[in-house]
Amino acid sequence: MSCGDSPPRPRRTTRASLPPSRPPSGPERPMRLRRLIAPAIALLPLVLSACSGHGAHGGAQPAATTETATGLGIDDDNVAFARGMIGHHQQAVEMADLALSPSAKASPTVRALATRIKAEQSPEIEQMTQWLVGWGRPVALADHDGHDMVKMTGMMTDEEMTQLAGAKGVGFDTLWLSLMIEHHRSAIEAASTAKTAGSDAGVIALADRIITSQQAEIAEMQGLLDGQG
Repeated sequence: MSCGDSPPRPRRTTRASLPPSRPPSGPERPMRLRRLIAPAIALLPLVLSACSGHGAHGGAQPAATTETATGLGIDDDNVAFARGMIGHHQQAVEMADLALSPSAKASPTVRALATRIKAEQSPEIEQMTQWLVGWGRPVALADHDGHDMVKMTGMMTDEEMTQLAGAKGVGFDTLWLSLMIEHHRSAIEAASTAKTAGSDAGVIALADRIITSQQAEIAEMQGLLDGQG
């Protein structure tokens, strides 16, 4: 090139003349992925929290079901009624079995009444037992000697049960009717208390049923006693 010639212009580089870009490889690629994913991970707890709050207000609450299933929502009055009435009913069934024993020589009328009482109260024992199991509560509480501590007021003493077991004929009928009337009255008293103090719908319904049926049976048994005189 001579001194008079103008200098050559620099060549302009265009995008087309650049070598094609390649995706990052090696350690550079994971670094970029981490930069893209990190913000999404940071937002994840907020999203989950929002979803959880929405479910608590807009749908069913399984926590309440769990509480009911484990008995945390059952108050002590319901538990005491079920536990005490199980023992009370069991004694009534035992008294019915004594009337149905051939050795008692009970009248057909007393035997028929004993059959009804046993058929009525045996399923109620099973129902109350299932309640206590479902509530996670023991069916019976025992003292240090292993004896049942739950005994409702108005239940027969061991001496009265022994006396009844030794009675025969008309003497058995009279004693059985007198003791069963007293036994029914204590059940009605306990059921009336459960209706006032209890909070479980099933307990209240059973208490109503006990009051209605045993009041009618008291009237029937009192009529049989009056007829003996």
